[in-house]
Amino acid sequence: MADFVLPESALEERFLAATGPGGQNVNKVATAVQLRLAVFELGLAPDVYDRLKTLAGSRLTTTGDLIVTARRFRTQEANRADARERLQDLIAKAHERPVRRIKTKPSKAAKARRVDAKKGRSAVKAGRGRVSLD
Repeated sequence: MADFVLPESALEERFLAATGPGGQNVNKVATAVQLRLAVFELGLAPDVYDRLKTLAGSRLTTTGDLIVTARRFRTQEANRADARERLQDLIAKAHERPVRRIKTKPSKAAKARRVDAKKGRSAVKAGRGRVSLD
């Protein structure tokens, strides 16, 4: 579901001082973006919400806010776009239904081969026992 649009009312942006390379610029300019999304305002289906909760992990707070921090780039605009893109990807991935596993059963021949192999191993191991002098 790539066409899912994030409502601006559910988003809150905060700019932080980023860590890492950047010289004096990193100490002066708040380029890192912390994006908060109020998940309950999206009105997601229960199964989608459960998958989102699993995918988000510790990024989802107890109050229902999903926090994404972007500090890869040196500009606010690039980090803002990165955070929004990652948030979109996360929600799109939560909308994907997992493929149901189809249960399979071993054939009679496979079961017979397994039993024969077990009997063979049993015979080998039985032959390793103590030798009796009868």
